[in-house]
Amino acid sequence: MIRELPVPEGLAGERVDSAVARLLGLSRTQVQDLAAQGLITVDGQVAGKSDRLEADRLLRVELPETAAKVEPVVELPIAYEDHDLVVVDKPVGVAAHSGPGWDGPTVVGSLLAQGVAVARSGPVERRGIVQRLDVGTSGLMMVAKSEPAYSVLKQMFRDRAVHKIYHAVVQGLPDPLVGTIDAPIGRLPGEFKFAVTHGGKPSITHYELIEALPGAALLRVHLETGRTHQIRVHLAAIGHPLVGDPFYGGDPKLAARLGLERQWLHAAALEFAHPVTGLPVAVESPYPADLATALDALRQVATGSG
Repeated sequence: MIRELPVPEGLAGERVDSAVARLLGLSRTQVQDLAAQGLITVDGQVAGKSDRLEADRLLRVELPETAAKVEPVVELPIAYEDHDLVVVDKPVGVAAHSGPGWDGPTVVGSLLAQGVAVARSGPVERRGIVQRLDVGTSGLMMVAKSEPAYSVLKQMFRDRAVHKIYHAVVQGLPDPLVGTIDAPIGRLPGEFKFAVTHGGKPSITHYELIEALPGAALLRVHLETGRTHQIRVHLAAIGHPLVGDPFYGGDPKLAARLGLERQWLHAAALEFAHPVTGLPVAVESPYPADLATALDALRQVATGSG
C-alpha cells in the first residue's frame, strides 16, 4: 500500500518518524524501520527518520502488508482553537474516535494528522475526547488539547455546564411548539438501537419551533443530558421522527425527494465558560450543503416554487 499526501502546515518542522507516525497511526519504531528501508520519500528523495519536514512537500510512504492498518483521515474545519481546546466542525461520515467495526476517519486521527496536539488523557483511541457526535451527525464537537482542560471539560459535561444547541428537521408539527421531553432511554436487547424504556437512563430534551414547513418543522433542540441517539429517539417517541432517519421511523420516500442520505440533524452551537480562563466562549456552525439543500427544497414547496 502506498500513501501520498502533502505535509500539513501543522507538522512543518517535525521529524519524519514523529510526523509519519501521527499521520498514519503507526508507532515511531515502525516508521523508523520504513525509513531505514528507504520506503519514505519527500518530493521523490529518500527521507531519513530524523529529517525535518517542510509544509506542502509531497510525502510518500510505502507500507508493507505487515504494517499496521492505516486509518483514513480528512481535513477537519476548525471552528475555534486555543492552547487548551479545539472545536471542530465535524462533517458527516466521521466518527469521534476509532472503535470496533469502524474503519473510517475519526476526529482524533484527523486532528493528529493536521498537526493539532490533543490531550493524552483517556484511552489511546479516545485521547482528548470530552464529547461525541454520531457518525451521521454533523456540526460542532469539542476536543481537549491540554491536560487541565481535559479534566475540567469532562466535569463540565457531567455537570451539564456546556450549552449544546442542535437544529433538527422533523416530520410534522410538534404540539406544543415549545416543549420538554423527559423520558428514560435504554438500548433494545440484541440491537444497536435505543428507545424510551422503563429501565433506561434519565434523559431530558428541550425543543422549540424555529420554522414551520410543509409537513415538517425546523426545531432548535437543547440537550440537558447526552444519551446515545437521544434527539432521534425522543423526537420519534413523540411522533415526530427526524427527516432522513428511517432507522427511527423517518419516511424514506420524503428523504429521497429531498436528496437526503442521513438524518437532518446538526450540532449548530456550543456555549460554555472556558475551562482555564473562565471567560465565555460561543461557537456557531452553518448548515452543511446537504442539509441546506434539503431545507431549501422544503421551503420551495411552501412558496409554491421549484
